[in-house]
Amino acid sequence: MAEFTWDAIDRKAVDTARVLAADSVEAAGNGHPGTAMSLAPVAHLLFQKVMRRDPSDSTWIGRDRFILSAGHASILQYVQFYLHGYGLELEDLQHLRKWGSKTPGHPEYGHTDGVEITTGPLGQGLASAVGFGYAQRFERGLFDPETADGESPFDHFTYVIAGDGDMQEGVTNEAASLAGRQQLGRLVVFYDSNQISIEDDTDISFSEDVAARYEALGWHVQTVDWKKTGEYSEDVESLYAAIEAAKAETGKPSLIVLKTIIGWPSPTKQNSGKIHGSALGGEELKGLKEVLGFDPEQTFHVDPEVLEYTRGAIAKGQGEHAEWQKTFDAWATANPEKKAILDRINAGELPEGLEEALPVFPTDKAVSTRAASGKVINAIAPLMPEFWGGSADLAESNLTTIEGAKSFGPAEASTKAWTTDPYGRVLHFGIREHAMGSILSGIVLHGNTRPFGGTFLIFSDYMRPAVRLAALMKAPAIYVWTHDSIALGEDGPTHQPIEQLSALRAIPGLDVVRPADANEVAYAWLEMLKHHDRPAGIALSRQNLPVFERGEGDASGDTLASAKNVAKGAYILAEAPNGTPDVILIATGSEVQIAVDAREQLKGEGINARVVSAPSLEWFRAQSENYQDQVLPKDVTARVSVEAGIAMSWRDIVGDKGRSVSIEHFGASADYQTLFKEFGFTTEHVVAAAKESIAAS
Repeated sequence: MAEFTWDAIDRKAVDTARVLAADSVEAAGNGHPGTAMSLAPVAHLLFQKVMRRDPSDSTWIGRDRFILSAGHASILQYVQFYLHGYGLELEDLQHLRKWGSKTPGHPEYGHTDGVEITTGPLGQGLASAVGFGYAQRFERGLFDPETADGESPFDHFTYVIAGDGDMQEGVTNEAASLAGRQQLGRLVVFYDSNQISIEDDTDISFSEDVAARYEALGWHVQTVDWKKTGEYSEDVESLYAAIEAAKAETGKPSLIVLKTIIGWPSPTKQNSGKIHGSALGGEELKGLKEVLGFDPEQTFHVDPEVLEYTRGAIAKGQGEHAEWQKTFDAWATANPEKKAILDRINAGELPEGLEEALPVFPTDKAVSTRAASGKVINAIAPLMPEFWGGSADLAESNLTTIEGAKSFGPAEASTKAWTTDPYGRVLHFGIREHAMGSILSGIVLHGNTRPFGGTFLIFSDYMRPAVRLAALMKAPAIYVWTHDSIALGEDGPTHQPIEQLSALRAIPGLDVVRPADANEVAYAWLEMLKHHDRPAGIALSRQNLPVFERGEGDASGDTLASAKNVAKGAYILAEAPNGTPDVILIATGSEVQIAVDAREQLKGEGINARVVSAPSLEWFRAQSENYQDQVLPKDVTARVSVEAGIAMSWRDIVGDKGRSVSIEHFGASADYQTLFKEFGFTTEHVVAAAKESIAAS
């Protein structure tokens, strides 16, 4: 173990951090000072003596990652960012939780330099940290698998601070189970066990032995109890020793249970819910400063010697960065092909020839879009080594397996069906959809790889909190959601998505893509991979769908448009027979074929219908107003949307005079042909809706 020192200047820096946290929350009028005060020694230890980070370069790929899963205690992180030179200054602390500040109420990725992940809802930070651990190991295998452990430029640690709330949220148990199975030895979690939440003593609802639970999940668990003697003692040296032991345990993720008193050393509010989520108040703040030897009349005071000491982290980090750079440059010289891949990834570029490698599906055989997606995944994989993913125990249904690739996992995780490798490309999340969503976000935010994860569309509900955060962070995870409508059939209403498409479209910044046929699937995947600024979910059919006979360009006469138009979000698939539509039929997914059939029937009755395939409303709204008006002319008010889900998404598109062929109730158990007939997803129903809309117009 490296020599440990904890001098008077360290203690002064810790106490300064406590007071700054209290002052900041007091100035804001609200916030969470308690955890920031009692964990100030932990934060200082990490930022000053443990983590390899360069405050002047928050994107350095060799850095240790720091995740504050207890995001309500954001001021804990902001104070360390100020003290250690990450770009925050006293003014930023003075504007905690204020409009336009760099110090919002919870850490926000992309908003404050140095923040690795948005940690608002409890549990998401720790769950996503498991994804950081996944990504670190996969990146290591992708670029530098042969170098001895600890000697590669791709070796680093992820450190997490979590609290009682994180441990109570179910998503952390899902993710921690996977971390244990994966033996993520470079993941170190500090559990601040203070037994206090907003409702005060957690004994009212939380009494389990967390350490024993994590041991059962396959973690290396240590306990550091600062209360064990009966008198509270911040034994930082024992905590440092526990960190070193955690780093040395390369075969398991590590949990360090740290038993603390929240709000220490606040005179009367420590160890109570009153200091968890509210300002101390004038008298209590004065008492805190007196206990710590600070002038109670001063606010936001920092001794110059403290700031000089803590900001020594800048030169220290730059020195470590420079040493790392030598190792990285040696790797780059020895591995020019891998360096070229890394450069391409960092530039946000796709490999050459990717579009040409996409499968072209013939029209003589119906293909489910889930099956087409599986073919596309396997066409992409050979050209994109950074592309990896899997399913929440539904690989045979989602068709998300990269053929011939080994599964990501330790050797002992191999089964009769799957052969594992620590650097494998096939992910197995088990039946843990929520953790899958969080882990995908962590993988994306870690950088340098491109993950995807699959489940049934109905179970997007289980992962929605993680999907929402991915959209908030603009993290380009890809979700493969199959069995996309009542047409999944006999499993019945529990498995048949009704409101999910509209609910997912309601998330700002999430692309929802529902292709009409196999060739739309290919170009949908290409377009999703082109986007690096937001997540996307692709909704795919269980049942086989016809593959449309298409032309090379735009729709003309009876020639259908090329599937390349998917990138526009919505496009004219089939033009009105005379070029001027009396009615526009707008459909997605498996219902596009019904709209095409309705066009033919309407044609026989002298009604000219245009068919618009609309795989992604988000991509369509990103097009120019002129293009949108070409596809959906404002003067054509007779419109019919056709989608096997609720009509909520379509109200603004069809307007007052339009009609929606939709389902506004739960499904039933039957074969999909019967369900479509009984619930009105038929050519006849679409034709009738078109005539109604024309009459209304």
